Amino acid sequence: MSVPCKSERSLLSHEEYEAIRHTHHPAIYGLEVAELEAMRPRLRKMHDKERTFHRQRRRERRGKAETRGASFPGTAEHASERKQVFAAALKRLNKELKRLRDLTARTAHIEAARKALALHRAANFTTYPPAGATASEGMMPKASTRRRRIIAGAKIGRVSQSTKVAQAVRDARGA
Repeated sequence: MSVPCKSERSLLSHEEYEAIRHTHHPAIYGLEVAELEAMRPRLRKMHDKERTFHRQRRRERRGKAETRGASFPGTAEHASERKQVFAAALKRLNKELKRLRDLTARTAHIEAARKALALHRAANFTTYPPAGATASEGMMPKASTRRRRIIAGAKIGRVSQSTKVAQAVRDARGA
């Protein structure tokens, strides 16, 4: 069950609330991973302390244990609620750390996939240098020294056209 911020403030001391305040919604996104990692042991320590107080008070009420020390601190009255507040803060902190780790992993995967795709595409378009003429002995043919004939465009279809004309003349004679 979640505890409202106002209730957290009434249950905790000022120093404790300042540690918890940074784990709430807008403030937690502004912290770096190193800062979040540094907060984790402190919150765990606070949670463990409240859990110890809560267990001891419960054992005393059942008659299973003697009272420890002269007295509990004033905050031990609501040890269960305080423990829940620290547990919720730890849960928010761990969730944010996991989100940041997943984000960095996702970006690393995307970069690796893009690099692999670029390598794959580059492998499909390998360019080989042209062989070219070489001065060494071997089976390379020499370039022809004969002049290339360039045929005019008007002469390209002349043979087939003359055949068509001859056939038309023959057809006209028979009629």
